[in-house]
Amino acid sequence: MKDNRLFRILYYVLEKGKVTASELADKFEVSIRTIYRDIDSIGSAGIPIYALQGKGGGIEIDKDFVLSKSLLSKSEKQQIMSALQGLDNTAIQHENELLTKLSALFKMKNTNWIEVDFNNWQNNKLHEKTFNGIKSAILSKNMVSFTYFSSNEKETNRSVKPVRLFFKSQDWYLYAFCLLRNDFRYFKLSRIKKLEIYTEKFDDSFEDVILKKEMQHENTVHIKVKFDRKVAFRVYDELSGQITEDHEGNLYSEIEIPNDYSLYNYIFSFGDGAEVLEPKDIRMNIKEMIDKMAKKYIN
Repeated sequence: MKDNRLFRILYYVLEKGKVTASELADKFEVSIRTIYRDIDSIGSAGIPIYALQGKGGGIEIDKDFVLSKSLLSKSEKQQIMSALQGLDNTAIQHENELLTKLSALFKMKNTNWIEVDFNNWQNNKLHEKTFNGIKSAILSKNMVSFTYFSSNEKETNRSVKPVRLFFKSQDWYLYAFCLLRNDFRYFKLSRIKKLEIYTEKFDDSFEDVILKKEMQHENTVHIKVKFDRKVAFRVYDELSGQITEDHEGNLYSEIEIPNDYSLYNYIFSFGDGAEVLEPKDIRMNIKEMIDKMAKKYIN
């Protein structure tokens, strides 16, 4: 137990740079006296860790110290390589040199266990370019601007402080602080156009920002939908609520969805494989839209 704590203290001090004994005591739930004994034990192992008393003092490790690769087990090295392999698939071109260097350092073969392709089946590389541009802006803290097409048919120009890239429900999103809304917002990458990365940087630190995992919609509606069996693959892929089936194989589900144009886009994406049963006003709106579309194909 003590050896495990010593390693955790070592990694914690390396990460923070300088800490106090009381901070370590609170972190690892031991007394300050125990912390100083642990520091002595770490120092006796040849690691240049020391404590300075007085104002501006604290516990720190010599800045020139390099953590020996021997402190990592074979399993931990493999976990690092596997994680980097996953990150490499979202890296800017030529950034995989780090993976190659660590592979040589650990004397381990790099196993390709994952592959991510941002391009669609038409090999349009626009999404990949947008992703890499935003990733670069996040890492270098550059302001970005773009034209955004929201689900309510509005086109707006946004200037944002990019925070994080987020993957959810088959799509990539940018989580950013929007200067127009003066708040954090999600932006779907496929709706971002005319991306521009400014040389202007921002000083805000967003490392500890917790993403709002539920996207907020001011106006939603609860709809009941009947799906033809032929679109069952999509129903089970996309809908997480309770799904029931009748004797003919039709599927039924209830969906909470934004009450805007995205609702109709989603229903129409199923073609004739979906029918909204309730509420009646949404059902009538769909009928009117179908009638309008039919008139365009009279001749």
